[in-house]
Amino acid sequence: MLTFNADEVTHGIQLAVAPVFFLTAVSGMIGAIAGRLARIIDRARLVEDRARESNDAEFLQRAFKELVELRLRGRLANGCIALLTFCAFLIGLTIIVLFVGETTGFKISRWAVGGFLSGVVSFLLALLCFLAETLIATRLLNFHLPGKG
Repeated sequence: MLTFNADEVTHGIQLAVAPVFFLTAVSGMIGAIAGRLARIIDRARLVEDRARESNDAEFLQRAFKELVELRLRGRLANGCIALLTFCAFLIGLTIIVLFVGETTGFKISRWAVGGFLSGVVSFLLALLCFLAETLIATRLLNFHLPGKG
């Protein structure tokens, strides 16, 4: 039978609080990337609609190039969201493992370390996806103004 000591439960809660702050950061980043993805999709739809209505070969070439880059940006944003979601899942498991390990006699601290470090690696990979997506986005800032070089 499992017995719970109030001091152990309190300490378990204290251990589990630190990763919760990490979860807050991850959820904020998911929201930011989801907003970027929505704008990417909106822009792709607009470019596609304009391309369907145009007969200008130069415009169609630029539109096709932009759509290729938008597709890549969308894939990077999706990958970023997937990595952040996986990170949040791993951090959530870490919180559970820390709490269970602290409030029971189970020796599962290695699982907590492994889960947390895996979550951090996933977060770092998501940051790399975000960096790549923003670099591609800023590369698109070529305004093609008539008569301007």
